[in-house]
Formats: sequence, C-alpha cells, structure tokens
Amino acid sequence: ADVRAWVTQLQALPSPRGGTLTGSTLRQHLYALSNLYRRAQGEGYVPPGFNPVSALMEKPTAEREEARWLEVHEAALLLEAARVLPLRRPDLAAAFMYPLVATFLLTGGRKAEVLGLQVADVSFDRKTVTFRKNATRRLKTRPSHRTIPLWPQLEEILRPYVFQADRPPSELLFPRIEAGQERMVTDFRKALNRVTVPAGWGEGAITPKMFRHTYCAARLQTLDRGAPVSPYTVSREMGHGSQDMVERVYSHLGQVRHRSEVVEYRIEQHGEVLAERLERLRAPFVTTFVTTPAKLG
Repeated sequence: ADVRAWVTQLQALPSPRGGTLTGSTLRQHLYALSNLYRRAQGEGYVPPGFNPVSALMEKPTAEREEARWLEVHEAALLLEAARVLPLRRPDLAAAFMYPLVATFLLTGGRKAEVLGLQVADVSFDRKTVTFRKNATRRLKTRPSHRTIPLWPQLEEILRPYVFQADRPPSELLFPRIEAGQERMVTDFRKALNRVTVPAGWGEGAITPKMFRHTYCAARLQTLDRGAPVSPYTVSREMGHGSQDMVERVYSHLGQVRHRSEVVEYRIEQHGEVLAERLERLRAPFVTTFVTTPAKLG
C-alpha cells in the first residue's frame, strides 16, 4: 500500500520538460526501489523474498514511441551545416564541430564513447576506430569494447583535422583545454545548436542520441560484399551483446533508400531532395553569419 501511494505521489510530480513524469520514468523509480530491497535481502535487513515492489499487481506502463533519428539526406545536410559554419570560439567545442558530428554519425558511438576517443583509437593505416576504456572514461558494457570500420567519408574529415599543423598536441581526439589542462568535453549543446538551428531544426531538436539511431538505420541499408549487411554485424558495431536492441530500438525504415558498400552522408548525392534547404543554407545563412557573427550568440 505504501509503494502504491508513493507511485500515486510520483504521478503528480512535474517533469523537467513540463507535464508529468512518463510511465517509463515511473518504472525506473520502481526499479531503483526494487533493487534496494534486493540489496536489503542480501544483507539480511529484510526476510528473503520481501519486496513490496514485486507485490504490486499493476505497475505504470512505458509508452513505446519510435526514437527520433535522421534520414541519410538529413544527416548529409547537418554535416554540410557543420562544415560551412563560421567559427567564433576556436577554443571551445565549436572548433571541431564538423569532425565531431561526423564521428558521431559515422561510428554510432554513445556520447561518452565518442567524446572520450583518443587520437590513438583512430587508425588510418588499418582503417579502424576502436572504442576502449581509458583514463578519461569507462565503457558501458563489456561488448562496448569494439573495433569498427573507419568509413571513407570519416577518414576524409578526420585526417586533415588530426594532422593539421596548428592543432595542439593532445591524447583526446576532441579535447577541452582549461588552464593548460586537457579534459573531456561533457556538454556541447550550445555549439550543436549553432549548427542545427540555421540548418532548419529547432533549438535542442538534435541530440547525440539521434546520431546513434541514425548510424544504425543507415548501416542496415548498406551492403556487405554485395549482400545486405547482417543485423549481428550491426549490433556488434553498436556495442551490443545481441541483436535485440538493434531490431527493437535502433532500426528505422526511412523514406529515402540509400544502398551502398559504406556508410556515408554526402550532400551531392541528395541534391534534389535538399535543393531548397541547401539554397537557404549556403547563400543567406553563410552571408548573414559571416557578416554579422554576433548573432551566433
């Protein structure tokens, strides 16, 4: 009864984005409480089997909605926006937004995985990108330690970025320098908005999580030696131990089919679909923001 009353109280609480807590959030609260009782059983504070959460006959249900993601042509537009964006603060994340967004879109890595990549994790000789634990951040699960292909488009973007003459030496691929110390970037939402808003998306509409979904959807459309790529291959590249998450959560069927041997988001391949948005991006947007950089915020 106490747990049921607690759930009723949680249902009335406001959520950070307005409204009330969703069913999935309520279930997470219940999972946390249930784990607490499991720990209490293991340490002898309550009798074995005592868990009032398990006794609830009716629990909040999680609303299943398809996650937001970008189709191939939309990802190509986003990359183009990151490429042409004039920079005002080269000392901040805006200095490497183009290679950073490209790495998200062309590896499918989780936010911390990509931000914690080291230069040594990118091998231009073997054409690979390796996600592994380092001193900056850990990995989420054991299968998260993985090596994926360095796709040609990503190599084209990262090679000049890594080997540019004026790039300060650092272990991290995308470092944040504070008082001469190298640190991992943790929040780049403002810099990302400077790319997405002029390209036609609302502020905060694009998140790193969407990049992971986008990569999976694009990868599932690729060919592996002439045949459709195996979902198992994609699940391993995503850092999952099984195909379930790919099939249930990360796979999306878009309106634009793009069959290729590689994952790529090239703007020249989608000129007809993006003609109007490209015209706005490359002409008025570039002129306005180059001449009046203060409007970038």
